[in-house]
Order: sequence, then structure tokens, then C-alpha cells
Amino acid sequence: MKILLLGKNGQVGWELQRALQPLGEVIALDRHLDSLSGLSGDVANFDAISMAIAQIQPNIVVNATAYTAVDQAESDVEQADLINHLAVKHLAVQCQTHQALLVHYSTDYVFSGEGTTAWQEDDQTAPIGVYANTKRAGEVAIEQSNVDFLNFRTCWVYASRGHNFIKTMLKLAQSREELNIIADQIGVPTGAALIADVTAQALRFYLLQSREAQQQLHGHYHLAPQGETSWYDYAQFIFATAQQKGQDLLVKQVNPIATTAYPTPAKRPLNSRLNTHKLQHNFQLHLPDWKVGVTQALEEIIQ
Repeated sequence: MKILLLGKNGQVGWELQRALQPLGEVIALDRHLDSLSGLSGDVANFDAISMAIAQIQPNIVVNATAYTAVDQAESDVEQADLINHLAVKHLAVQCQTHQALLVHYSTDYVFSGEGTTAWQEDDQTAPIGVYANTKRAGEVAIEQSNVDFLNFRTCWVYASRGHNFIKTMLKLAQSREELNIIADQIGVPTGAALIADVTAQALRFYLLQSREAQQQLHGHYHLAPQGETSWYDYAQFIFATAQQKGQDLLVKQVNPIATTAYPTPAKRPLNSRLNTHKLQHNFQLHLPDWKVGVTQALEEIIQ
């Protein structure tokens, strides 16, 4: 079993390097030229990707690359579309040609972000903004390529490495006495470690199935832990947990504010809830509560 992992140094890619190891030989690339293999995992370089897939002949390609700067995408349309859509389209065609399973990651942003019900996989998509539109365009390209695929949509991703909400909150709480945090956006903080572990578990289950059973498993899945929260309550949980673990914080007052009080170049979804029943049922998985992963990440960050 050969697995080609693209985007090995991102938050999710870093965790996937660990989680995928028991499944087979993992060839992990990033956008730089790998000195050992002479291959590059730069998804924007179509020739390099074609060459890597042709040379490695992977059974599975896991694409952990993405353009994730949501606000920046509003002015950097071409680059966001290249990484999230055109590169994904090329990757899907290559995987289809070489009969490799494509594993991809997407986002709750493909939906309108309205209402209070957790999004299901077959709900109508209605992306708002450049980032959201490019992510959905990537999904459509995969659907139209006839490639065998598993696409995991997730939300509010964090890790103990890289830039994310937990680290930003800790930094602010150590330097300011008062903070304003958005309270009307609801979602689920999803750890990169959980995304990687669930991916590996789903692939392990998938590989044990007959070809007919595998065909039934292809498609979109929602991947997030149990529960839901607002950014405001999430921040409060971070501060309380950090203090329990001996972290000194300067912050004394945290104020809940509306999204309208904090304008950003890209519109943010008010409803990022994801229904994960299909994932749990199809792959016989159980998902933990969101607080478990956040607590673990906090321990790693504080240490």
C-alpha cells in the first residue's frame, strides 16, 4: 500500500504524517523539492504533481493542501482559485487516470452559514465569498472527474502547532485585561489530530471492504467532534482550562459581541454546525466531545 501525502507541513498534514504510517508506505511531500526523491508536492505545479503520481504510483493520494486565508482570498482571487479549485481538479484527473483513491478536505463554508440546524452532506451548497466559492469549485471538480474519493468537510480547525484561535486567545489574554469575542457564530472546534486519526481509521475500514462496498463509501463526509459552541464560549473555555493548568493570564473581562460589531473582508458563517452521523455510521466510528481535543492541545501549547 502506497500513500502519497501532499501538504505534509500544514496543521492537518503534519498530523497525517503520524496517523497514516500504520496503513502502508507514506511518501510525504510539500511544495519544496524533496532532496531524496527529487519530487515536489507543489499542487500549483501541474507537471510536478503529474510526475510525482506517475513515479510513485500511489494507491491513495491524500491532499492536505489548501488556501485557507479567508479574508486574504477576497483580494487574492487567482491564487485561492488555483490552490482550492484548479489544482484540485488536476489532482482528481491524475488520481482517476492512475486509479488512486483521492482523499480531500473541505469546509462548512460551502454552505450558506444560515439557520441553526447542523448541515448534512446532501444539503444544498451556497458558498459566500471567494474562499468558500473556491472550496466548493474544488468539490465540484472532484465530483465531475469520476475519481474514487473521500472528501471530509470540517470546521474551526486548530492544532498545537501553526497559527490558530487557541494560540491567538492565549497571546491576547496574556497582554490585555479586556477582550471582545464574537458570540453569535456557532460551530465545533476540530483538532488537526482528530482529523488525521479519523482519516486513518476511515481508510483502514475502507481498505478492508470489497470493491462493491468501497464504491458505496465514496463521497462527502462531515468531520467534527461532538457538541457545539460559540467563539465566545470557546475562548472562555480556553482561559479557564489554561488557568487550571497554571498559565498566568492578564485578562479580567471577556465581552460577547455580535459579528456585525467586527467587520471582516470575507463574510463569516453564523452556523458552522456539521451533522456527522453519516461518517460515524458508514465507517463505524465514534467521535469525542470537542473539549477533549482542545484540552489536549492546550496542554501541549502550554508545556
